[in-house]
Formats: sequence, structure tokens, C-alpha cells
Amino acid sequence: MTGRVVFVGAGPGDPDLITLRGWRALQQADVVLYDSLVDPGLLEGLEAERVFVGKRCGRHSMRQEAITALLVRLALEGRCVVRLKGGDPAVFGRTGEEALDLVRFGVPFAIVPGVSSAVAAPALAGIPVTHRGLVDSVCVLSANRQKDNPQLSIPPYHPRTTIVLLMAL
Repeated sequence: MTGRVVFVGAGPGDPDLITLRGWRALQQADVVLYDSLVDPGLLEGLEAERVFVGKRCGRHSMRQEAITALLVRLALEGRCVVRLKGGDPAVFGRTGEEALDLVRFGVPFAIVPGVSSAVAAPALAGIPVTHRGLVDSVCVLSANRQKDNPQLSIPPYHPRTTIVLLMAL
């Protein structure tokens, strides 16, 4: 019997900003693998087993390969696994890497988008990322350099573009 994995975006930090679909997935989970940026309030009262797999700069509770192997193993045991990530799981969240292994092992998965901090943080500060007549585009960038390539891939700036830096240096 094959279980499944549901990637859920926890939102930008405030537990009230998780989507209803994400909250329902948490309620149905047998196991929740959660990251460092997840508010602990989202885990309170869940019947699911909880496994911390968070990473902070240079401090990993579990290597990426081990997290992916755990997702596969739990799903193949027939369990419903929620992979709870801060913000949106598909924005700088390694969801693609994890999903590729799930596909390789025939494990079904779904992605429940979350509210990304790229738009939530400015909005909560009263700053729209676009404004008719002033700003007509948004560029979301990771300001993290790759070890093998010290150059940042930042496109040329245009004054009508809002630039949002995530994981800034």
C-alpha cells in the first residue's frame, strides 16, 4: 500500500496565514516533517507524528538526502506525509528535488501553495509590490551565492520594478 506526500506551504510565519487547504492537509497527516521557519503553533494539537528536519545557515538537523529518503520510506509504508515548509514550498524550498525522488519511487504527491513571504512581508508592512502607474513588475531573487559560482544572477534594474530579495546575504 502506497501512501502519499503533500508539500504544504506554512505561510510567512504567522500561523493565521496558512491556507485552508494546507490546514486540512495537516489535519489528515499521519506524519509531518517540518522546517525551521514553521511557527510551532501550527503543530499544536495535531495527532500526526512530528519530525523536525529544519536547516539553518550551516546547521542541518538532517541532510537533504536523508529527508528525501524519509519521505519516500514513510509514503511507501502507506502513510500520509505532510512536508511542511515555510512560505511557499515551491519558492527556494527544494520541493523539486524531493518530488523527483518521489516520482522515481512511484510515490504520489501534491503541492499546496503557501503565502510567500515575497509578497506577504511587504504587504504586512503596508507596501504593495505593484502599484498602477508606478510599478508594473516584480522580481523575486535569492541573494545567496552558489559555492561554485560567486556571481549573483540579478537582472538589470528598472525603476518600475520592485525587487524582493529572499535569503539575502
